[in-house]
Amino acid sequence: MSLTTASFNRTDLSTARRSSLRQRVHSRIYLPACVIPLVAVVLISVGWLERWGGASFSRTWLDLRVVVIGPASLAIVGVLMVAERIWPAQQRSPVARGYRQDALYTILNATLTLPLVAALSLSFSHVVRTRVAWLTFPRLSVVPHAVIIVVIFVALDGCNWAVHLANHRIEALWRFHELHHSQEDMSVLTVFRTHPLVHVSYLAALVPGIVLIANGGLSTTLLVVYAGWVALAHSNIRLSFGPLNRVLVSPNYHRIHHRLEGRQDVNLGFALTVWDQVFKAAIFPTAETVAIATGLAGRPLIVEQASSRPQHLSVFARQLIAPLRPMASSSNPRRDESSVA
Repeated sequence: MSLTTASFNRTDLSTARRSSLRQRVHSRIYLPACVIPLVAVVLISVGWLERWGGASFSRTWLDLRVVVIGPASLAIVGVLMVAERIWPAQQRSPVARGYRQDALYTILNATLTLPLVAALSLSFSHVVRTRVAWLTFPRLSVVPHAVIIVVIFVALDGCNWAVHLANHRIEALWRFHELHHSQEDMSVLTVFRTHPLVHVSYLAALVPGIVLIANGGLSTTLLVVYAGWVALAHSNIRLSFGPLNRVLVSPNYHRIHHRLEGRQDVNLGFALTVWDQVFKAAIFPTAETVAIATGLAGRPLIVEQASSRPQHLSVFARQLIAPLRPMASSSNPRRDESSVA
């Protein structure tokens, strides 16, 4: 065998090995989704090394706890849980499998997700203020503080809408968001059924507050009300707002976003429906849509209702690692073009 032939054989063997390695990796890991935890690690590392830009991590974490699991928030959730028993959109057992699974995500949010979000928020805010400082506005003394707060609130809701749309349109983001749509027993606790890393994309909603930070920020009370409204939208309550549906998201309106059959990249609003209307993504509720089934068609993500026994902890673990695992085909229900209303 000549040296040239041997060289070619070694090259072919090396290429085959690299190809085999790539195939093994792709068969076990969905690489585009790995960008999300990588961004989280880089952001938090920068924030930690630069001491969160002088901000208090413990204070931010405490504020988040007040917003998410503070007394007022728990009272709102409690009232909504009672209302779900009195005016349910769908009849469900008080201990339905979906409710129990969402309770696990509520615990996850209260323990591990909140400090993660605090670290991400502080790091992102610091990076924006220091690396793109031209984005921030000076104090606008001629503009009333109340007007600034309204502007930040509306812009925050608009940013949440845009990120929500991206979570439906971009496959790597959808892999983290689909967990939220897998719920077949909608309830107020479904607001907590989110993958911890989905919050990386929602960092964009901080931009309005960062831009106008010199003019004040949203109070904790207003953030509690906002979070409570989002919880209301996910509740299993037969409730619509009539003409106010043209402005505010109701449970009947948001349920359409979670529907089992048809496109789910509609009714994306968190608190306001105006963004859906502006971008032609609003479908207003009717008597037929009040109790429609929710979830993901074909169950591309393992759910607690899929087997004879719920296996909550096993399903919980598999749901959390699912975004990084490959799948045979897209699970994104927006691809069902025939169902556009």
